[in-house]
Amino acid sequence: MADESERGVQAAIEAERRLLDPAVRASPSLVAELLDPEFVEIGASGRRWDATSILTVTSDGSVAPEAPVEVTEMSGAVLAPGIVHLTYFTDHSGRRAWRSSVWRLTDVGWRLYFHQGTLAS
Repeated sequence: MADESERGVQAAIEAERRLLDPAVRASPSLVAELLDPEFVEIGASGRRWDATSILTVTSDGSVAPEAPVEVTEMSGAVLAPGIVHLTYFTDHSGRRAWRSSVWRLTDVGWRLYFHQGTLAS
């Protein structure tokens, strides 16, 4: 059971790190592979996003591949079979935030179901 939980957390962390990769973020098709159809985000800006609005942003060319996100303190916990909660801290060109993601295992792999960012000083 512990091994299975560990594998789920590791898979969610790997998927989250892929989603944070600027090259992936700049590709709507790669982002779409990682988002659950029911995806919702409450951004650090306070804006509410869904999969369609996120894919619109990623396809408009505004994601700069040269601006990587620095990630620290990433950890995860299994909330239920096939459901993993991740928390971590990001610094993106001086914009710092605590992040929380819920990943769920689907028949096509791990997909991001919910994400929230909260600005930090």
